[in-house]
Amino acid sequence: MSPPGVLLGLALVFGQLSLLAFGGGNSIIPEMHRLVVDVHGWLGGREFVALYALAQAAPGPNLMVVSLIGWQVAGLAGAVVATVAVSLPSSVLVLLVSGVWYRFRDAPWRKAIQAGLMPVTVGLIMAGASVFIRETATNWATIAVIAVTLPAFLFTKWHPLVILGAAAALGAVGGSG
Repeated sequence: MSPPGVLLGLALVFGQLSLLAFGGGNSIIPEMHRLVVDVHGWLGGREFVALYALAQAAPGPNLMVVSLIGWQVAGLAGAVVATVAVSLPSSVLVLLVSGVWYRFRDAPWRKAIQAGLMPVTVGLIMAGASVFIRETATNWATIAVIAVTLPAFLFTKWHPLVILGAAAALGAVGGSG
């Protein structure tokens, strides 16, 4: 695909994702992975996960991964196009809808919409977690780390940093595969 074609592709993919990001950027990770890895083949699955991890480790917004993907696919122009595409449509939508949304803050239909979107958001975030599990569970050591830490996250009240620290220690002992 020609460079202008790649930039247009980035704009279309991330523009669509911008309008689907109910509950924040993590809710669009499964669809982002599908489009970037499976549909367009811009990145491999492990490369996608590595860029996501880098974006999460760096200070800044969760969706910094979009800029990194754009950069990886088409350099500086790709980073700019992807970042603008993921930011602009949802920002315009919020500006257009926020007055009505605030005006009807006590309306039953608004409360119903919000209540309906909560489980959708949780489901999308869990789907994102499954993407990372599929891409990173490549050997018995990583599968063991996942098997130990997943129930700890779901069924205990332990602080997430304690669990993440334990997972890092388990991963260091088990090797990176």
